[in-house]
Amino acid sequence: MEASHPILCIDYGAARVGLAATDDLAISVHPVETIPAEIAVDEVVRIVEERKVKTLLLGLPLRLDGSEGDSAKKVRAFGDRLAKALPDLPLLFHDEAFSTVSAAEKLRSAGKKAKSQKGIIDQAAAMEILRNYLGW
Repeated sequence: MEASHPILCIDYGAARVGLAATDDLAISVHPVETIPAEIAVDEVVRIVEERKVKTLLLGLPLRLDGSEGDSAKKVRAFGDRLAKALPDLPLLFHDEAFSTVSAAEKLRSAGKKAKSQKGIIDQAAAMEILRNYLGW
């Protein structure tokens, strides 16, 4: 299924949720924000309306053998809540393997120390998932 743009990518975590998006033409990927997990559904709905998002992409933590564990179940449960809140929006899942590790490496290369990454690492991981999905 080809996704319509803009795509909002979600890196779901138990405490924080990182968001990244494409522009309308899929020319670039940019960070959006990091939100607390407990208000994530409401905030995603707000951002979808604000940015006129056409597709949701949710990072799915698969095991190295491709199977799903407890973390994937939590992400799918979050996806179910999103699908109920935004029933007309396509919701896709994409393997998020190594997205946080890759994001942390890029942030370190850009001069961000581990301590200063906390507020942006989830957004950077969402960007990695989205770039990977787009084949960039």
